[in-house]
Amino acid sequence: MFKLTQRLVRSPATTSIFRQAAKRNYAALTFSVPTAHEAPTSLQSFTEEELMLKDTVARFAREVVQPRVRDMDEAEVMDKDLIKSMFENGLMGLETPSEYGGAECSFTAAILAVEELAKIDPSISALCDIHNTLTNTVIRKWASPELKEKYLTRLATDTVGSFCISEAGAGSDAFALQTRAEDKGDHYVLNGGKMWISNSAEAGIFVIFANVDPSKGYKGITAFIVEKEWGVEIAKKEKKLGIRSSSTCVLNFDDVKIPKENVLGKVGDGYKYAIDSLNEGRIGIAAQMIGCAQGAYDIALPYMMERKQFGQSIGSFQAMQHQFAEVAVNIEAAKLLTYNAARLKEEGKPFVMEAAMAKWLAAKVAEKASSYAVEWMGGNGFVRETGVEKFYRDAKIGSIYEGTNNIQLQTIAKIISSKYK
Repeated sequence: MFKLTQRLVRSPATTSIFRQAAKRNYAALTFSVPTAHEAPTSLQSFTEEELMLKDTVARFAREVVQPRVRDMDEAEVMDKDLIKSMFENGLMGLETPSEYGGAECSFTAAILAVEELAKIDPSISALCDIHNTLTNTVIRKWASPELKEKYLTRLATDTVGSFCISEAGAGSDAFALQTRAEDKGDHYVLNGGKMWISNSAEAGIFVIFANVDPSKGYKGITAFIVEKEWGVEIAKKEKKLGIRSSSTCVLNFDDVKIPKENVLGKVGDGYKYAIDSLNEGRIGIAAQMIGCAQGAYDIALPYMMERKQFGQSIGSFQAMQHQFAEVAVNIEAAKLLTYNAARLKEEGKPFVMEAAMAKWLAAKVAEKASSYAVEWMGGNGFVRETGVEKFYRDAKIGSIYEGTNNIQLQTIAKIISSKYK
C-alpha cells in the first residue's frame, strides 16, 4: 500500500494536482484534512465505553423517561425526580473529570447520550445537552482551578447549569449584547437581562456573558459564573411550540453582585469562549435532532407495517416505501456528519464547518422525518396519544437555537469561500 501511494504521488497527473492545491494553500485553511490510519474504521465504530453508555442511556430513556414524557409535555414542566435521576445516573457530568464527580466520557459518548435521550424525549435531551456541551464545557475549559472545584462538582452531582448569552437584540448577532457588568473594585455589579435562556427555570448556576467595557465592543465581553441566589430573576417562562418541558425563560439582573474571583477565564475574552462553546454545542443539537427524527420514525414504521388498507399493509405500497427509504437515507447521512464532526473535535482538528453542516442537515431531517411520520400514521399521527405529533413540534427548534439554519449556511459558505480565494 505504501509503495502504491508513492507511485501515485510521483505520477505526472497527481503531481500537477498537488501543485495546484499548494498554490491555493489548502493546508492553511480551516478545513479538516484527511489523515492516514493503519486500520481505518467506519463512522459507526465506537469504543466499548461509548457503546456501553449508549445502551445504558437508551435503557434509561425507555424505562425512566418515557413514562413521564406526555405528562411533562402537557404541564410544560420538567419532572424534578427525573432531573434527580439524571444526576444519579451520571448524565449531567458526562465529560467532567472524575475528580469533580463526573463520568469523564469522550465527547462522542456525550453526543450519543444526547441522541438516545432525544429518541424518547427531545426536551430532556435539550436539558442534558445544554448542561453538558455548553455550561460544563465552558467552565471545564477556561475556569480557574478554584472555580472548577467549586462548580463542576455541583454541576456533576446536583445542580443544573444554564448558559446565558441571547438577548432581545442579540440573537444571531450574539455580540450585540447590552447586559453590563461594572467593575467595583473587589466585585462586579451586573445589570441587564437575557432572553431565550434554556434550563433557566431549573438552574442554580448560570454562565452569563456581559460587557465590562462597551467602548471596546465585543472585546469587552466577559463570562461570569453566577449563582441563582445572588439575584438572578426569572422574569417570564415562555410557552413554546415544542420541547415544552425544557424551560426557556427571560432573565433579569438588577444590581447583581459578582465576586471578582467568579470571572470565568480572562476579562474581555468572553466572546472567544462563546464562539468555541457554541461551535461544539452545534454538534450536540445535531445529535438531538437525529434522535428526534429517529424517535418519530421508530413509532411510525411499525404502525405502517401493521395498518392495512385495500387488503395490504400501507407500508407495502411502493410510494410509501420510497418515502420511508428516503428518510432512512437522510437520517443516516445526518448521523455520519454528526459523528464525523464529533471525532474531528476530539482529535483537535478543524470542525467548525463540519459542525455547521451536521446541525443544518440534522435539523432539516428532523422536520422531514417527523412530518412524514405524522402523515404515515394519518389521524393517529395527528392526535397526542401516539406521541408522534410531539416529535413534529419538537423538531422545529433545531432550525433556530444555537445558530439558525441560515447562520449555519453562512458559516459553511464563509469557510468554503476562503478555500477558493
